[in-house]
Amino acid sequence: MASKHQQNDLPAGFRVQFKSFATEAIHVGQEPEQWKSMAVVPPISLSTTFKQYGPGDHAGFEYSRSGNPTRNCLEKAVAALDGAKYCFALASGLAATMTITHMLKAGDGVVCMSDVYGGTNRYFRKIATEFGLDVSFADCTKIELLQAALKPNTKLVWLETPTNPTMKVVDIQACAAVVHQHNKDTVVVVDNTFMSAYFQRPLDLGADICMYSATKYMNGHSDVVMGLVSVNNEDLYDRLKFLQNALGAVPSPFDCYLCNRGLKTLHLRMRQHFKNALAVAKFLEADPRVDRVIFPGLPSHPQHELMKRQCTGCPGMITFYIKGKLENASTFLSSLKLFALAESLGGYESLAEHPAIMTHASVPESDRAALGISDTLIRLSVGLEDEQDIIEDLEQALNAAHPNK
Repeated sequence: MASKHQQNDLPAGFRVQFKSFATEAIHVGQEPEQWKSMAVVPPISLSTTFKQYGPGDHAGFEYSRSGNPTRNCLEKAVAALDGAKYCFALASGLAATMTITHMLKAGDGVVCMSDVYGGTNRYFRKIATEFGLDVSFADCTKIELLQAALKPNTKLVWLETPTNPTMKVVDIQACAAVVHQHNKDTVVVVDNTFMSAYFQRPLDLGADICMYSATKYMNGHSDVVMGLVSVNNEDLYDRLKFLQNALGAVPSPFDCYLCNRGLKTLHLRMRQHFKNALAVAKFLEADPRVDRVIFPGLPSHPQHELMKRQCTGCPGMITFYIKGKLENASTFLSSLKLFALAESLGGYESLAEHPAIMTHASVPESDRAALGISDTLIRLSVGLEDEQDIIEDLEQALNAAHPNK
């Protein structure tokens, strides 16, 4: 097995890489011995039902909503990468969010990080409240605000770090300690979508649940919509296993196959995303046409040291404010050639978007203003293309947005 080591080609100072990550990504849950054919690559089991030896006597699978061999391979692999005992694959990131919150009942309280993915914000504001949940939002980067938001009925705390889109970094360990001191049974969830299992392990830091929109980095190829939920606690496992089956929001075997395949290159992809994003962030920070760059890998980020303590690296996500007005931001985005103007993130291709109009349009305007999601805010998902080609595309788009500079 590989020994612990620092990454050699990435900035120093971050947490030591997780032991044997690449080996586990390639081998856990993939054992050929589980198949009669001894297939090295797990086959896609499209069957919806499985023959039983006798009534109630089956070989581990009975109906594909309840369990599927291909999904099982994926769940085993992700659990290993998260340092978890169990993982559940769901139909989307929001299906994972819905499944988790179905553990609660009317009257239970939820504290959600104020700056989160727009779909998460919409779900808690417009859907969870309709089911009787008492939802409040707090800036969990400030421990005192999290403490003030906790109530006797608080059963769930939802964190996202780094946050989408303003890239705030939440101290997972400190938040989990405060929440569990308030009530040891309150469940702390961390949306780990931006970081992937390669750069951050929330369960190691005290979180109870680690969840993903696997649509992003965990799959990494922009061809799967999926959610993942990892846990260690047996009670949480039992409750979530029941809900996964009872609600039925499960992914197809083919999607599980694709995501499982994506995991095999996760460590390679994330290292290159970090390398490219750091180069882009430095380029943007030095450009006079840019007001501010928010990237946790830069020393200028207010929580850079925290990022290094709890993470092994940074994803390819960069947020920046272009100088000017909405017109300048729009011109910049429409002038990009290599970057696609599209929602989502974490694929091999570079994407750019305007959060206020696109991913966070459902967030109330007053809330967007308070969070800093302004008309000049641009979010980049830096892909795996050649570093210089990426920077040249950004430069020509900046030239178009500010032709006189």
